[in-house]
Amino acid sequence: MCNRASKIEPFEVVVPGSTANLGPGFDSIGMALNVFTTVRVERAHTTRVVLHGDNLTGLPADETNLIVQVMQKCFAARGEALPSLAVHVWSDIPMTRGLGSSAAALAAGLVAANELLGGAFSMDELLQLGTAWEGHPDNIGASLLGGVVIGSWDGRRAAVVQADPPPLPVVVAIPEYELSTTEARDALPGELPFREAILSSSRANVLTAALLTGRWGLLPAAMQDTFHHPYRGRLVPGLADMLAAANRHGAQGIALSGAGPTLLAFAQSGEEERLAHYLEETFTRHGTRAHIRHLTPWAQGATVQRGSHAIDTEKRTV
Repeated sequence: MCNRASKIEPFEVVVPGSTANLGPGFDSIGMALNVFTTVRVERAHTTRVVLHGDNLTGLPADETNLIVQVMQKCFAARGEALPSLAVHVWSDIPMTRGLGSSAAALAAGLVAANELLGGAFSMDELLQLGTAWEGHPDNIGASLLGGVVIGSWDGRRAAVVQADPPPLPVVVAIPEYELSTTEARDALPGELPFREAILSSSRANVLTAALLTGRWGLLPAAMQDTFHHPYRGRLVPGLADMLAAANRHGAQGIALSGAGPTLLAFAQSGEEERLAHYLEETFTRHGTRAHIRHLTPWAQGATVQRGSHAIDTEKRTV
């Protein structure tokens, strides 16, 4: 451990956030977005986590932090102990809003540990570790690989296809309140009527085909969902209205982002502002303030950067 610690040179891991599901692609379709978590790793006498910015308020600043826990598990899998480190974290991904903040932290821990271990794990091995941790490959796959990720997890191994992201503008409406994944999961039924399952499954197939072939005109129909949207409506005031009407106000497909409460919509060309106004106004009408962001699907996954310390998430976002 001491020998490895003595060789540590500072580096940064930059990880994109993500959206998941895109409607009926429940737990199986993810897409990277240009919001980022950045982690800087340095040698230290004792391990500590330094959190920068309001988005990380309330997270643990010691070895119980998710990033450090993941790094420890990666080292343990190789029969080593994690050396003492200073782990600095920045993020412009809002927590518990459905934009992949926990998956980005998980990916950062996996990639940082692998960098310290000299590339002991392949990317596929990191993906398998991350999927086992998360329980589904959509967010973690998008954060590790970038682009669009279509995957399946059977409890033992993830099968994943990665593709280029769609060249479409994205508008997200982020409500001011948090929604935990646990609460959003608890709202789901234990089983679905057979016809509903067939309908959403067929739409997920069309969604996959549209994303892979560039048939963007299919997105409004393909992103309609019966797997989770009907059951999470009570948790997101105005959801039913926006799902029903957004395509008439400049959207080219709309869905909850992950478990919500954020709404994500692909925008029709030149309609970004009209769509943004509609989403913001609808949330307001239902008693909730929402922050609007204009984002871009992101092609690149987690990356390691060495050299000068230059954290600037604003330059990475649009």
